[in-house]
Amino acid sequence: MVGSSMPTEFVDHLTATRLLAIIRGADAEASVAAALALLDEGFQLLEISLNTANALEVIARVVREGPEGARIGAGTVLTIDDVKRVRDAGGSFAVTPAVAQSVAESARLGFPVVAGAPTPTECVSAMEQGAAAIKLFPASIGGPPYLKALRDPLPSIPFVAVGGVGVKEMVEYFEVGAIAAGLGSPLLGDAAAGGSLTALRDRARRFHEAAAPWVEG
Repeated sequence: MVGSSMPTEFVDHLTATRLLAIIRGADAEASVAAALALLDEGFQLLEISLNTANALEVIARVVREGPEGARIGAGTVLTIDDVKRVRDAGGSFAVTPAVAQSVAESARLGFPVVAGAPTPTECVSAMEQGAAAIKLFPASIGGPPYLKALRDPLPSIPFVAVGGVGVKEMVEYFEVGAIAAGLGSPLLGDAAAGGSLTALRDRARRFHEAAAPWVEG
């Protein structure tokens, strides 16, 4: 059962590990294979977008087949029903692209939610609705300087940079205070569509190496 301490524990885990892999694929089997490869390479937090083919089945399989201690969540969670479906599939957190009704519903259930918000008003609103952290999305619009400007008046908000985050950008976001980075296509490439898992593993190692100075433990 999800308890009230879950959002805090989730943010602690995110802060400690720094990397959130984002899987969005048109091929369910390839998405599962990519997810399991990333878990094997040491990723502990995976977001599987509900836009992925058979997304709920993919989540359930990765939860079942992945290592103990991994956290598998869902992205593009927009509605109250989405939250229920993700929980029923075994997901352990939600990520939204906007300050949608799913934010307040997740908070009501004690289910960790990272809310997408690009402006100060939306960031504050999402936190007031119970978001565990803010997904600065699309982060590429303003880049690290924009995150730094946001954090000056909002230093207590935990920000996760998402959108066009490659290795270089990830390091720059960490330097201005992001607690983590959401890694989509710069990490996944075409792996979730049947592309090379060897190449995916190589990219995963490069991200881990670059993030190592900021990883706790």
